[in-house]
Amino acid sequence: MIEHSFLQALILGIVEGVSEFLPISSTGHLIVVGDLIGFSSMPGKVFEVVIQLGAVLAICVLYRQRLFRVVLDAPHDPAARTFIGAILIAIVPAGLIGVLFHDFIVEVLFSPYVVCTTLILGGIAIIVIERLQLEAKFTSIETFTMRTALQIGFFQCMALVPGVSRSGATILGALLVGVERKTAAEFSFFLAIPVMLGASAVNLAETWELIDAAHAYIIATGFIAAFLSALIVVRWLLNFVSTHGYTIFGWYRIVFGGLLLVYFLARG
Repeated sequence: MIEHSFLQALILGIVEGVSEFLPISSTGHLIVVGDLIGFSSMPGKVFEVVIQLGAVLAICVLYRQRLFRVVLDAPHDPAARTFIGAILIAIVPAGLIGVLFHDFIVEVLFSPYVVCTTLILGGIAIIVIERLQLEAKFTSIETFTMRTALQIGFFQCMALVPGVSRSGATILGALLVGVERKTAAEFSFFLAIPVMLGASAVNLAETWELIDAAHAYIIATGFIAAFLSALIVVRWLLNFVSTHGYTIFGWYRIVFGGLLLVYFLARG
């Protein structure tokens, strides 16, 4: 039983780390993989929160020098203040809507069929937007206007619907307002830090009583797996999208969403 739970936690941790920062929906992947491997050795929501924190930690480690520099330079560097301001402004829309409609999202929208639909529609959106050949006006976060950051923040609100993908909504929104591909990906990474930390804090507060010390090894396994796999994926993604764009992720979403729909329909 212990070995079985360890393997399940390892698999789900890797799935979270790989899918969280790609525009393919970590929620959709965790739902289907968790169901396929029968992961039920501990409260799933608690585990999901913890492995998300592992993925966020990977961003903090990879960009530690840039983050420290921005914080230290903020008092005297306008570019550093622009960076911080863009992040803070972009998280406001989703934060407000998430708080106001939290119960509705959890009770109504967390449906396998909603996830399947948004996966497919999101894939189509990626393909269409990539074919627009949009002009890149912003090549670094430090050059963002506050209006640009707010616009991206509104796009991020779509990610409150399960299956849309937080990174996907942020990246597509950034591309549409004139952000270069690599910078769009990086902005989605940095936005993940406050957004996911805030969401994790809320979820942990709601499920704290479910945490059992006996499950510590499962939690630790998933956390470490998510952290290490996210480190690898984030480095790879930046290099990949700089030369290949996001179209392949659009086709992947369509295929995965279609297979997922067949899977849930077959289960009845």
